[in-house]
Amino acid sequence: MASELPHATAPFIIFSDFDGTITTRDSNDTATDELGFGLERRRELNLEILNGKKTFRDAFAEMLGSVYAAGHKFDDVKAYLVKHITLDSGFKACFEWCKANNVPLVIVSSGMKPIIEAILINLVGAEDAAKIDIVANDVQIDADGSWRIVYRHPESGFGHDKSRATAPYKALAHSPTLFFCGDGVSDLSAARAADLLFVKVIPDHTNDLSVHCDREKIPYVAFETFDKVQEVVARVVSGQTTVEQELAAPK
Repeated sequence: MASELPHATAPFIIFSDFDGTITTRDSNDTATDELGFGLERRRELNLEILNGKKTFRDAFAEMLGSVYAAGHKFDDVKAYLVKHITLDSGFKACFEWCKANNVPLVIVSSGMKPIIEAILINLVGAEDAAKIDIVANDVQIDADGSWRIVYRHPESGFGHDKSRATAPYKALAHSPTLFFCGDGVSDLSAARAADLLFVKVIPDHTNDLSVHCDREKIPYVAFETFDKVQEVVARVVSGQTTVEQELAAPK
């Protein structure tokens, strides 16, 4: 029921991917590249996902499996990522604006919730981290120390179908405006799920979500840091502009 939804009465909601979007580096890519089987194999798998040859669910499990296979315990991986992952330079200011203007910000991630929580606490502090809802996959750690990702939607090729996080809000009577911020192959399921899609596009970096959206003709607003997200959302919230106008503006 709508009353059971967090933020069910909010007129505007920002949903955002975490890794590589709120952070400058993807923690799962970092773990795979530096602790698992490496960048080359990971990029091969990403391209297979983009080209429909492999599901994200299966490829991602293979990436994380390579980290465990290399002998890394889950807590050691978490500590490594907390040490090496940094925050998008505009995120804190954007989140402060969200708090001041009663615009909820919800993380919707294909990563593992315990790692996201640990990184977020390190980057923004425990008090602010507690104010951000996290919808993500989980992890199973066995008595022998072995671990694996536990998907929210194991029946889906996405593992975590991010469109399911926004779908209940689209059905609300007051039709809240939904924003989604993403950057990569884990966000393909959310590309059409929001009213306004923000795609992180960094020059000289891989930008898989923008490739997908350009190919599928899905409109979006490109951004490098959350400063741009804040500016656009503020204009829409204030009534200065509309979602349609922002999507029609030159990239």
